Amino acid sequence: MVQAFTSTASGALEMRGDDVNWPPVPAHLADVTKHDTLPKLLALQAREHPDDTAQREKEFGIWRSYSWADMNSHVAHMALGFRALGVAPGDVVAIIGDNRPEWVWSEIATHACRAMSLGIYRDALEKEIEYLTSYAEPKIVVAEDEEQVDKFLSLGDRIPSITKIIYHDSRGMRKYDDPRLVAIEELEAMGREALASDPDAYAKMVTETKADDISILCTTSGTTSNPKLAMWRSSALLGHATSYLRADPRGPEDEYLAVLPLPWVMEQMYSVAWNLVARMKVNFAEEQHTAMTDLREIGPTFVLLSPRVWEVVAADIRSRIIEASRWKRSVYEWGVGAGMKAIKHGRSSALAEMTLFRALRDRLGFNRLKSAATGGAAMGPDTFAFFQAMGVPLKQLYGQTEALGAHTVHPAGQVDNETVGFPMPGSTIRIKNPDPEGLGEVLVKHPNMMSGYYKNEQESTEAFDEEGWFLTGDAGYLTDKKHLVVIDRVKDLAVTGTGVRFSPQFIENKLKFSAFIAEAVILGKDRPHLAAMICIRFEIVSKWAEERRIRFTTYSDLSARPEVYALIREEVDKVNETLPPAQRIKLFVLLYKELDADDGELTRTRKVRRGVIADKYDEIIDAIYSGEDHVDIDTVIHFQDGSKQRVVTTLTVSDTAATNEGPGMVEAAE
Repeated sequence: MVQAFTSTASGALEMRGDDVNWPPVPAHLADVTKHDTLPKLLALQAREHPDDTAQREKEFGIWRSYSWADMNSHVAHMALGFRALGVAPGDVVAIIGDNRPEWVWSEIATHACRAMSLGIYRDALEKEIEYLTSYAEPKIVVAEDEEQVDKFLSLGDRIPSITKIIYHDSRGMRKYDDPRLVAIEELEAMGREALASDPDAYAKMVTETKADDISILCTTSGTTSNPKLAMWRSSALLGHATSYLRADPRGPEDEYLAVLPLPWVMEQMYSVAWNLVARMKVNFAEEQHTAMTDLREIGPTFVLLSPRVWEVVAADIRSRIIEASRWKRSVYEWGVGAGMKAIKHGRSSALAEMTLFRALRDRLGFNRLKSAATGGAAMGPDTFAFFQAMGVPLKQLYGQTEALGAHTVHPAGQVDNETVGFPMPGSTIRIKNPDPEGLGEVLVKHPNMMSGYYKNEQESTEAFDEEGWFLTGDAGYLTDKKHLVVIDRVKDLAVTGTGVRFSPQFIENKLKFSAFIAEAVILGKDRPHLAAMICIRFEIVSKWAEERRIRFTTYSDLSARPEVYALIREEVDKVNETLPPAQRIKLFVLLYKELDADDGELTRTRKVRRGVIADKYDEIIDAIYSGEDHVDIDTVIHFQDGSKQRVVTTLTVSDTAATNEGPGMVEAAE
């Protein structure tokens, strides 16, 4: 039974996770008060379950398993190798690359040295790496392969703190002679040599690790500036993992595929903390582009995907239906309609399950799912409902890096696609300064928060109020059922020039439910009405165009076609029908390129950087509201491989109440 949320003396509204009837702590979980660091937990599992599978990795098409004893052995050798290379308590070790067992081993080995691990996103550019390494000053870098090693070597003397670069994929590395380079085999050989002279050396290191040591520096999303580094204590990571596992239990029988980047807070929770605390098996895909195929092979019982990935999966399903026979399309449309209608009434459609959804889940690798999650950004209710109708047990999470990830979740049987659920055990949610409708800033408090931002005392202090509540910067409210609803960032909530209040993110998520729309940015603050800048989903719109024999060459060319404008106008009209008249999109343009994290337009977790967008596309935004019916573009797109392309085009400013034709365009490559 859930008790009512309380109202504080200041008028704030609160909801306590301890007032929710969560189940007790599962008996199979490791005791993190006794085994209170990652190295201690790993040593425990290696002693008690040496031959059980801890991790799997797909390599050259074959799944390779690592037992708890294997994992502990690799970590021991790496930790002693790190120590031989001079890693000492308080040092920083940076890790970059795809999700691999070696990534996790490196992290735990770092903690065994009482040093701090810093995960860097695999697609980080040199300027981002330079910023992070100059800020954190890591002594050692563990880089997966030649691609990642090159980023550090090219920075030369701009990263003086780095004394060694460890690599674990030797392909292409023979041509290098930099004295800082060390193969992971050499590193582990140093560790074996140290153990040969002192068999208790690693056990002593593990015993000396402390629960209150700062063990992880986790990058924040950095929606407005360079990311900050949240400091996590070992006890905080493991304590929060236990609270979460009480709300959403996992065990040794569960299989998980690590899809999202390991530097991200939630992948840390699942691939590292849950793996060690609950012995959930963690599987690593062969490559990023094979992840969905690998997922079907594993048939996981639990999966975490970002909203963007769920949106891509849903869009891919709909794109395949576009190419299907008329009979299959009719079955799909009927089944989805019946399923969505049933979900609205809290039911499922048995006939839709039998004729459509069972086969669809099997094709995706979702048939064994006991739970699925999404987090990191808001997901549109339509996308959420689509997967629920399909029978995917999807839950929406809410949290922050500073709060060690998710701190709200839906209890079993109480999933609501408009909300992010209840606070987890030990967590409390407060709505600060609620307006008459209960909307205010969301604050959170629990025992396992970050210890502050690394080397940033001022922002560490400003992140919390005088009572110790973390200021999330998000706007939300508590429903009558005591669920939390998160609307948008407080700073992004906007009012038009005519006084209409709206949430850009809410409308953007509705647009992205379309199979044809990849990204959208809603405009309208202090303007007379709402408008949108939209990026088409190229892989699907291109198939649609080919079916209709519409000629095009590039993304920019396709997005300028009048037929594509007409297609997207239909999608915008569908969304407008679901919105109050004053919040409907009046004008839109189709951008000539996709929004890209490498261009600073999105964070590495795919959140829109609105400030960057406002500055970069200010001429387009002004033109949209100027009354003109087009925007002339002459710009150069820079690609990650160093090439560039000049784009000369005219963007149509399309009025949803009229029928406009998009002009043609000319492109010139450089």
